[in-house]
Amino acid sequence: MKSKFRHVALIGKYQGTGPGILSESSRRVLEDIAQFLGKQGCSVALERDTAANTGLDQHPVLDAAAIGADCDLGLVIGGDGTMLGIGRQLASYGVPLIGINQGRLGFITDIPLENYQAALTPMLRGEYEEDHRSLIHARVMRDGRCVFDALAMNDVVVNRGGTSGMMELRVEVDGHFVANQRADGLIIATPTGSTAYALSAGGPLLHPSIPGWLLVPIAPHNLSNRPVVLADQMEVAIEIVAAREASANFDMQSLASLQRGDRIIVQRSQHRVRFLHPKGWSYFDTLRKKLHWNEGGS
Repeated sequence: MKSKFRHVALIGKYQGTGPGILSESSRRVLEDIAQFLGKQGCSVALERDTAANTGLDQHPVLDAAAIGADCDLGLVIGGDGTMLGIGRQLASYGVPLIGINQGRLGFITDIPLENYQAALTPMLRGEYEEDHRSLIHARVMRDGRCVFDALAMNDVVVNRGGTSGMMELRVEVDGHFVANQRADGLIIATPTGSTAYALSAGGPLLHPSIPGWLLVPIAPHNLSNRPVVLADQMEVAIEIVAAREASANFDMQSLASLQRGDRIIVQRSQHRVRFLHPKGWSYFDTLRKKLHWNEGGS
């Protein structure tokens, strides 16, 4: 039985490549996967930056908008950062994504590279679990004007500069004052991002099906300042009250410099990212494996 997905885009891990072993290895992996997809009856295209950075030219080359319009599946070969980047770009098109892990951790690129054929064969026939992930829409407002606008799948992080002292932030939720927080920064994380920076800063894990997000302070001055779980339909506003240097980053992939008085407005995006996983996939299996729970147990 041939694949139910006719047009598949390959998105590769290319950011760290260059002349040498890694570049050649990444190219071979993409070539092997493209050949495998062709045998399953799929037409294959390459994402534009992937093609440019690997030198592959045997397949049509598409940018994110063309992938959204022309492809019915995106196959991401890389790490979680690769998936975060393309996931934000394709969310508005509803293109489902499958992740093959060529990175280190692989929370959301969950198919091991060495096992991709066995995992993909039934998935291409339609045997898979579908998993939707929420996105944050964030704006930086300055003097009533939007000076920066971005989506985030993991988190929005407001933090101090490397050489500056503690910052003070005014936090509001749905227009209600919460607190003025003195800390190194503040993380607003989705359930997907609850296993990332927010976890390292002491935040809880949120199951991806929970419509919520986290407010997690980074090294707060007041130790009673603890993480808070919010419903994701709430609007969060963070105002820079005092900071010699401050910035906001979005999934650690885009950055905005901040000034005193700037307000970062965080809302739930109308778009969601569609992940496909092998049949029988479980979020708890992922946690157990990636966080090394129950090591040595049965």
